[in-house]
Amino acid sequence: MRYILLSILVFLSVFIGYLFSKKYRNRKNFFQALVLLCNKFDIEINYSRERVKNIFDSLDEKIKINLYGMDNNFLSFINKENNLDKHSLFKNITFLKEEEKDVILLFFKSLGRSDVDSQSKEIKNFKLKFENLSSTSNNENKKYGSLSIKLGIIFGLLIIVLFI
Repeated sequence: MRYILLSILVFLSVFIGYLFSKKYRNRKNFFQALVLLCNKFDIEINYSRERVKNIFDSLDEKIKINLYGMDNNFLSFINKENNLDKHSLFKNITFLKEEEKDVILLFFKSLGRSDVDSQSKEIKNFKLKFENLSSTSNNENKKYGSLSIKLGIIFGLLIIVLFI
């Protein structure tokens, strides 16, 4: 019975470490998807002059998955189903910091609000911000992502040593 309890505690500590590493991995994937979204917007708005809603409808599945439903939340704003605020845009997204949410919200509020040239410049400025956030989150993922799993394993082994 004692060994079963110890193995459950070890599994639980490794699982908690995995959950912390998943947060960093999700942040990295999210900001990479935002950079890809900005690239797509820049191309579509400049060359095909496509509407914002159509651009969101034609997104790749990889980008949609890594946006964690934020594209659907924005589409519901476009369809006038809800307002564009932090709560409705970032529904089910818990891994972002408040200042990151502010920048992203400002990006989505500016979409489709100006002429093509101004919109293209704004998208390029936001793309630079998202690339900086992406590199920061990538560094954090490299640094803390694997560290949290390793700490979970070490903590699990420490529990074994203390109770045996």
